[in-house]
Amino acid sequence: MIRIYLGLWISMLVFHAPANAAWHEASSDHFLIYSDQRESDIQKFAERLERFHDTMRFLFKRPATKPSPSNRVTIYAVDNARDVRELAGTDNKYLQGFYVPRAGGSLAIVQRIKTGREELSLSEMILLHEYAHHFLIGSSARGYPRWLSEGFAEFYGSAKFGRDGSVAVGLASKNRAYELVMAKDVPIEQLLDNQAYQANKSKRYDSFYGQSWALYHMLHFSKEREGQLTTYLNLLNSGNSEIDAAIYAFGDLELLDKDLASYLRQRKISAYDIPPKYLKIGEIRIRPLNAAEAEMMPIRIQSKRGVDEEQAVALLGEARTIGAKYPQVPFVQSALAEAEFDAGNDAEAIAAADRAIAADPLRVNAHIQKGYAMARIAADADDLDDAWKAVRRQFVKVNKIENDHPIPLMQYYLSYRGQGIEPPEIAVLGLERALELAPYDAQLRWLTANEQMTDERYAQAAATLAPLASNPHPSPMTDIAQALMDQANEKAKEAAKPS
Repeated sequence: MIRIYLGLWISMLVFHAPANAAWHEASSDHFLIYSDQRESDIQKFAERLERFHDTMRFLFKRPATKPSPSNRVTIYAVDNARDVRELAGTDNKYLQGFYVPRAGGSLAIVQRIKTGREELSLSEMILLHEYAHHFLIGSSARGYPRWLSEGFAEFYGSAKFGRDGSVAVGLASKNRAYELVMAKDVPIEQLLDNQAYQANKSKRYDSFYGQSWALYHMLHFSKEREGQLTTYLNLLNSGNSEIDAAIYAFGDLELLDKDLASYLRQRKISAYDIPPKYLKIGEIRIRPLNAAEAEMMPIRIQSKRGVDEEQAVALLGEARTIGAKYPQVPFVQSALAEAEFDAGNDAEAIAAADRAIAADPLRVNAHIQKGYAMARIAADADDLDDAWKAVRRQFVKVNKIENDHPIPLMQYYLSYRGQGIEPPEIAVLGLERALELAPYDAQLRWLTANEQMTDERYAQAAATLAPLASNPHPSPMTDIAQALMDQANEKAKEAAKPS
């Protein structure tokens, strides 16, 4: 898919997994993992991730639910940190892994996980931190202040996995302990007010993450401040600003800062240690990839990571060579369809997708790539009405295969916008359902908010924009989201005034 995420540009397509690597696929309730590690290692890795997910579910008292198969997080474990950086398109020597939130295709790329070690590797900590964000966003429609979002992710991301199947969370992170001692402190008012923090952010390395972890930890466990975090969230949800909600819920901020410093001086801190009897991880199915699938795996990883037009063309030659060798292997032809689409070859993408579907009628990615290509062709069709109706039929077909897949719902809506006509109510409802299924997808959230603004549903639009405005990884789009959310709130207030 031609997408660039997280501000990371892929400068060259240089990642090459060994063609004869013994790749395995591990499929569980919430994750799909690809790695060329031993079957026993990938089994343990999948078990750890599922235990981690269920620990958060258990502590949040959430019901045990499963996403649709295509809406699980896909994890590609590559050989080393160099491969991770090449796929990320960066020479940052500290990068050990990264995560891309995306409807119907969230993915993480990390280096091989050594499951035999007691302490988490940096790569694992990054993965758990980012999955904690994924879980938090998926658990609520509200937006969270940046300090709370990062504090939550740090709280859970330093998990420890017991050999007996238990999971401990809330443990002190050695990385953040060092940060709290050595890095520049963030004033408490700026920690609690993201706009103030961004306006006054020092160029020096600061302890924002460490302080966020400490504050979340204290508010979570301190008996003296019991209930304050819930009050704070309720105040935010009622429309109070970040700093006002903090003052109302926590009281004097100078005292809060002193209490936090005192809390960190304790010799021991509280943590959760969840026994295995409370954690249900479901079945984990592992299969070795066949030779054709293993050979196509580097193409698949790069396509899923995201390429630009020039890179897509460079990737296509190898994809076609492999595709020609294995014309009846659905995994290969589905990946080829995606590579053809990324390179702008719609007819070829449809042909490859049709070969995949002929071999496996339920191959969802092949159906989706075919739908994408049909939509691009439809934009220039002589008979727009017939062409766009065919696109809609294609995505309805995918919806019947996998009812809770967000992409068909989103693309059904977009087919009307692409045709230049107003989407019917069923399409708008489908769009909003897609956001419920994939609340972490920024593009989908923007699309939904703009539809709600167009429909003059301003209060809903403001609520939809809130997670974008409080994105834990700020970008120029964060400010735009904040401005549009402020506009939506103002319009909502005007609409509520008696006429």
